[in-house]
Amino acid sequence: MDAFSDVLRGVRASGSLFGHSILTPPWSLQFVDGAPLTLCTLVSGAGWIVPEGAPPQRMGAYDTVLVRGPGTFGFVDEVGTGAVPIECGVACATPDQGGTRYRLGWHDPGEPRESEGVGSGRAGSAAAATTLVVGAYPVRGEISRQLVEALPVLLYVGAGGSADPVLDHLAAEAAVDAPGQQVVLDRLLDWMLVCTLREFFDRPGARPPAWWAAQRDPVAREALRVLHAEPAAPWTVAALAERAGVSRATLAKRFADLVGEPPLTYLTRWRMTLAADLLLDQPDATIGEVARSVGYSDPFGFSAAFKRVRGVSPSEFRRAAAAAA
Repeated sequence: MDAFSDVLRGVRASGSLFGHSILTPPWSLQFVDGAPLTLCTLVSGAGWIVPEGAPPQRMGAYDTVLVRGPGTFGFVDEVGTGAVPIECGVACATPDQGGTRYRLGWHDPGEPRESEGVGSGRAGSAAAATTLVVGAYPVRGEISRQLVEALPVLLYVGAGGSADPVLDHLAAEAAVDAPGQQVVLDRLLDWMLVCTLREFFDRPGARPPAWWAAQRDPVAREALRVLHAEPAAPWTVAALAERAGVSRATLAKRFADLVGEPPLTYLTRWRMTLAADLLLDQPDATIGEVARSVGYSDPFGFSAAFKRVRGVSPSEFRRAAAAAA
């Protein structure tokens, strides 16, 4: 298990909200559910994503945008469009309620002017209409929040003008009703999310999380891999160095330089993140059982570490989460 796979653990489509819209200008769709993550991709045409807290972003065919909640956002034919806004999602379950697939369908409030071509962002004919596919992601647990918090409000990955057969299949699947459709849509959406994040984190000038950049280094990558694969093991810096095939001093320096903290500090923080999810996901588990699951034989030592890292005791954390639910 690598660090990226671990933080994606709770960010998976499962009955996610889905929209498939075929639009001719002018239009203004307002996505009001405030999902933790929303993936928008264009199969054809062009338009603008207008998020809260970030500048508008123009999108062309096969471009993809991730919008981080809880802010809402719009998708418009032109910034400052005169179209009457249409709220999307208010008649459907929100992602936190489990979600439900929906189709926004046709929105064709006006006839496009013949002088307007595809390159302007407005369709010159029905064939040039803009086709938008939207998937809203729930984000479950403390683990996956680490990923969401590392993202900007708007994350844009351009297609470079090339077609994408997977995206074509996604659009075709979203437009029809067929047995097993939701499973197909969810898996395709997961694929797109992972590929979008990989490309964004690897682009020049990007500011990916430290654990992502550290995975390019063979020493730090191996240490991160074993810490995520066996978080409850009694790790020492010497044991990690042996697994990475380097000296203790080399491991300690390389890890701290690349990840931003010593390896055992990282391990403690990761264990407390795992513990936080266990406290919520297993309400009948005792504090001692949660402690042993993340590598602590002593529940008192675990509780002290949890409070040091998260600011509250495990019991207080569980009670606060239950009260907020």
